[in-house]
Amino acid sequence: MEVQWILLCHGLVTTLVLVSFLCGQWPIFEGTPIQRIHHFLIFGAYDYFQRFVGFVFGAKGTNAISSVEYFCCDRPNPILQIIYLAIVGGTYFLVANSSFGYIPGYYIGEIHRYTSLLAVGVGVLLFLLTSFSDPGTVKADNVSQYLSAYPYDNVIYSEKECSTCKIPKPARSKHCSICDRCVARFDHHCGWMNNCIGERNIQYFMAFLLWHTLLCIYGTVAIGLILAGQIKEFKVIDILTVYYGIENSFRSLSPHVVQWLLGAYNTQILLMVFLAIVSLSLAGFFGYHAKLCLTNTTTNETFKWQEYVSWQRKLNEARASSAALKASINGMSSERKPPENKWRAMFRRSPLKDVEVVVTNNIYDKGFFQNILEIIMPLSRRQLSLRTKSKSG
Repeated sequence: MEVQWILLCHGLVTTLVLVSFLCGQWPIFEGTPIQRIHHFLIFGAYDYFQRFVGFVFGAKGTNAISSVEYFCCDRPNPILQIIYLAIVGGTYFLVANSSFGYIPGYYIGEIHRYTSLLAVGVGVLLFLLTSFSDPGTVKADNVSQYLSAYPYDNVIYSEKECSTCKIPKPARSKHCSICDRCVARFDHHCGWMNNCIGERNIQYFMAFLLWHTLLCIYGTVAIGLILAGQIKEFKVIDILTVYYGIENSFRSLSPHVVQWLLGAYNTQILLMVFLAIVSLSLAGFFGYHAKLCLTNTTTNETFKWQEYVSWQRKLNEARASSAALKASINGMSSERKPPENKWRAMFRRSPLKDVEVVVTNNIYDKGFFQNILEIIMPLSRRQLSLRTKSKSG
C-alpha cells in the first residue's frame, strides 16, 4: 500500500507542476497558488540558479548562462523539437516493448499494433506541418493583401509602420523578435514548433493539439484494456473472492487489484499515468485555444485587451477619485453641515465602486461559423483567390 500512496502523490505533484508550468499564466488561475508556482518555475527558480552559478563560478559562469539563455530563448533553435521527437519516440518504444506482447488480449484486438503506429505517424506529420509551414510572413510584396484582409479597430490596433521591417504593419500582426519577421494574425511563438503560430498555420496547430490529446487518451485506454485483460486472464477477481474471502465489491477489491497490478505491471501503470496527465494538460491547452478561435481572438490579443482594460479601469478610477475629491472640497468650502455619523461614514459606498465597467468590442468576432471558416481558410488566401479570379475573368 505504501508504493500505491507514493505513486499517487507522485502523480498529483507531477500534474500540479505540469499544469502550473503550462497554464499558470491563464487568467482563470490569476491570484491562485498555480499562478505563484508558475511564476516561481519561470522566474524564481531560474533567478536562484543564476545566483548560485554566479556565486560558484563568478562572472564567467553568469556569462555562459546568459549565452545559453540567448540561444535557447531569444533565437530560433531546434532543441524543443528534438525533445518532442525523443518523447514521442521513447514513449512509443516503451509502450510497444512493454505492452505489445499482450496484444491481442481479452479486450483489445491485434489491429491496435498497427493503428497505434499510424496514429503516432499522423501526430508527427501534423508536428512537421506546423513546424515548417509559413505562419503568414508579412513582406513588402504581400502587405497589401493583409492590410485589406484585416481592418484597424483603432483600439488595440492602429495604423503604423513596423520599426524593424520598415513596412506598414497590418492589424492583428506582430513582429516576432525571435524569428525576426512580421506575422499576420500573430498568435504566439511556439518553442516546441520552433515557429510562429499565425494566420496560415493556426489550423495545423489546432489539429496538432487535438490529435495529440486524442492520441494520449487512446494510449491510456489501450493500456487500461490490456491490464483489464490480464486481470481477466489470470482470474484475479475469482482468486481474491474465492480463495482469500474478500468481499466482491469495488471498494474491497480495488486496493488488492491495484497492488497486484503495481507488482506485476508497474511499467504499464506508469505509462498509463503519464499519458493520462499529458492528455489532461493538452486537453486544457486545446480548450483554451479553441475558445480563442471561436471568438476570433489570438493569444497576443488577449494580452493586448488585458492591458487596454487595465489602463481604462485605472483612467476611470482616476476620474472617479478626482470627482470625489472635488465634491469633498466643495462640501468643505460650502456652508458647514452637522458631522456625519461615524458608522454611516464607515459603511458609505466608495466612489471607486461606481466606476464605469470597461466594455471590449472585438470587431474581428464575426460569429461561430465565420470564425471557424477563417481558421480553416485564412482571409488573405481568400483575398488572393478573389483577385486571381477577377484577373482571369
